[in-house]
Amino acid sequence: MSDFLISFWQTYNTLFYTIFIHGMLGLSIYLTLACGLLSLGNAAFMGIGAYTSALLTMKAGFPFGISLIAGGILPSMVALAIGIPTLRLSGVYLAMATLGFGEVVRVVLLNMEITGGSMGINGIPQKTELWHLVLIMGIIIFFFIRLRDSKYGRAMEAINEDEVASSVMGIRTTYFKVWTFTAGAFIAGVAGGLNAHFTYFISPREYGFEPAVDILTFAILGGTKTFWGPIAGSAILTVLPEMMRFMGPYRLAVNGIILLLVVLYLPNGIVSRGTFISLKKLFSERKSNA
Repeated sequence: MSDFLISFWQTYNTLFYTIFIHGMLGLSIYLTLACGLLSLGNAAFMGIGAYTSALLTMKAGFPFGISLIAGGILPSMVALAIGIPTLRLSGVYLAMATLGFGEVVRVVLLNMEITGGSMGINGIPQKTELWHLVLIMGIIIFFFIRLRDSKYGRAMEAINEDEVASSVMGIRTTYFKVWTFTAGAFIAGVAGGLNAHFTYFISPREYGFEPAVDILTFAILGGTKTFWGPIAGSAILTVLPEMMRFMGPYRLAVNGIILLLVVLYLPNGIVSRGTFISLKKLFSERKSNA
């Protein structure tokens, strides 16, 4: 039995690590979506955190913990700097602005000598361990549990429902939007640092448009009514391609079809009260027709 577990862990340990990293990224974008902000900049924040953490560990000899914290602080400072002017936008305009920011970050990483240019950084020491991921994910989940019933959580919910009405009621909408944008960048940066220290290698192409859309998909699939939604969505989208590996090149097409069906029939995501009601209604209709 022990040999089986050792063999299983050696085969799938990267998958478990990736589930935790993707879960953190899903929560990072959930924080902004919960405040009514459609941002596509989280992949860029992840990249800033990954490069910062890796360079501090390799070039400056910083301890892993310090470089990880710095990998969260720098993207949050960048988010604060760009958030104040950009968060006046909303909807697709904000998405386009943050997507443009992500492209700027990718091009800068491509052209800096210290980042290795298009070749990226190789030979990053493997510092990330499973207990690091479990501990940090536990802290983040505890943060969201406390946030849900706090004045910050209620203010975010109010802004998401109606920003104008929230402003009239005295809620400082700009403050809360910038705060959530910055906090989301911090989580994404920490996830990037953790990811860099178990993959050995990072490059600018890992933080472009496609990863930004993937992070958004985690939240859409799982649902944004509760923070458990992005965690579930990220886990499913991480495990699903592995389960369909036997399908070869067709697995990506099947993965897309599943996403399409979820969007069509479960618009609130997999984890939400509305989803359970929709499923119950669907099965009731089929039963009555039968």
